Amino acid sequence: MKKQVLLSSVSQFLFLCFLFLFICLCIKAQTCDPSGDIQGTTPPPGQCNQENNAECCVQGEFYTTYACSPPVSANTPATLTINRFQGAGQGGGPSKCDNRFHTDNEPVVALSTGWFSQSSRCNKVININGYGNSVRALVVDECDSQVGCDAEHAYQPPCRNNIVGASKAVWTALGVPESVQGELDITWSDAN
Repeated sequence: MKKQVLLSSVSQFLFLCFLFLFICLCIKAQTCDPSGDIQGTTPPPGQCNQENNAECCVQGEFYTTYACSPPVSANTPATLTINRFQGAGQGGGPSKCDNRFHTDNEPVVALSTGWFSQSSRCNKVININGYGNSVRALVVDECDSQVGCDAEHAYQPPCRNNIVGASKAVWTALGVPESVQGELDITWSDAN
């Protein structure tokens, strides 16, 4: 009898150890660790677009880069930023998905590199929830999390790995007053 109880206890202990290890591995698999960093350079005079409170790279400062983003779910936490998709906007060139510029009146977004997923979300619609409202927006560009501080990226640092860069139309549809537009905690999901 004692032998059976001992075997049962050992089995339970081994099962709990296995379960703990499995949970730890799952949690680790859902994280997104930095992939490196880049060193900032001083932008040439007049070359850093500071529209919508965008920051410019600083000489000698290091900026974290990411090749991934947090996992996508039905309510993926993110930071909404304001972005222009018109010519000479914050990102510089035309949108990656359609090689076009977009007006402030179009509900369009750029997603961090991991979520942009090598263009697999191009021209797809996402749902954005924030400020007590919801809006649908078209993915047209990448908010590059791997490079920055160069002319192509308007001398701005790489995007963080949790960014949804949105046009003014998205902010307006969410009902966010212009005076507080800039960064907002939101959730988003792929639209069905």
